[in-house]
Amino acid sequence: MSKGIVLLAAGGTGGHLFPAEALGHELKRRGYSVHLVTDKRAERFAGAFPADEIHTVSSATIGSRNPVAMAKALLTLWRGYREAKALITRLKPKAVIGFGGYPTVPPVFAATSLGVPTAVHEQNAVMGRANRLLASRVDAIAGGFLAPVGTYRSKMRLTGNPVRPAVIAASSVPYVPSGEGQSFRLVVFGGSQGAQFFSEAIAPAVATLPADLRARMVVTQQARPEYAAQVKDAYASLGVPADVAPFFTDMAERLAAAHLVICRSGASTVSELAVIGRPSILVPYPHALDHDQSANAAALAAKGGAQVIAQAELSRERIAALLSQAMENPESLALTAAAAKSTGKPDAAGLLADLVEAIAAGKGIAQRNGAIQ
Repeated sequence: MSKGIVLLAAGGTGGHLFPAEALGHELKRRGYSVHLVTDKRAERFAGAFPADEIHTVSSATIGSRNPVAMAKALLTLWRGYREAKALITRLKPKAVIGFGGYPTVPPVFAATSLGVPTAVHEQNAVMGRANRLLASRVDAIAGGFLAPVGTYRSKMRLTGNPVRPAVIAASSVPYVPSGEGQSFRLVVFGGSQGAQFFSEAIAPAVATLPADLRARMVVTQQARPEYAAQVKDAYASLGVPADVAPFFTDMAERLAAAHLVICRSGASTVSELAVIGRPSILVPYPHALDHDQSANAAALAAKGGAQVIAQAELSRERIAALLSQAMENPESLALTAAAAKSTGKPDAAGLLADLVEAIAAGKGIAQRNGAIQ
């Protein structure tokens, strides 16, 4: 018999949905029914989501300073609030948990107005705008990298970022360095939308490698649909085996097989690299409004688990030099992999589920020897 419904609310990107998915699996294991409320973008990620039902509510991003655009966004959010209120009244969930992104605002706001226990989970080292809007209203704030400081520290808990079961499984694969003459597996990706910069920069850098190093290279690269054919052709002309696609459903397994990863530094990405334990070159998205990717990357780099380089500093020659150095120093990569793994929190889903059960039971949270009271 189900212990009741927990409603998870997440924006429609992998960075928001993946930790929600991980919590969903843990809550299902504990006997809860899990429902997801999100937006239409989630369809590409929601296939493995352990939801009994998936709901959509109206939502909009408040990003424009244009008064007309802002008015339209607020009107849409108000419509979403009324839809969410009706949904929550019907479902009667034990708790509503938000994972960031503006689609979380209507359901979490509605839940607080109805007296339903609520929490938000912030994946990044800097709190996003949607979670900032909700922080004063919710019962608890869980953080992936977010330390319990500032105005809301009394209701904050550092749980880490929950990672999907596929990532937990991949974490059991040991890192085995690539020696001289052996294949060197490089994984390149840029978040849920891919990264144009990587599509334009990585293959040309590989082209400048010495022939013996280039012959060892095996590439997995995410590329936007409009760049995928161009990137495939570039590697084919070099004779470099490469899987190129807009999205990989088995990315956890590909990360586990990687000798080096070059990627953006979204919170889920950094957390998955740490749990699996793979060396990486992190390239924070340069136009992030809150510089959250830079803060996420710094958290891993501080432990020696990654190298962080600004996009503006990555010329073709610099990328080639970094690849050469990595391929010629496998012992150094192995040390970086071990440092990354030492920072991972594979138990984050369990810690967050403990928090959900605590607020659902009306116990609140307190920091006492790291336990929820």
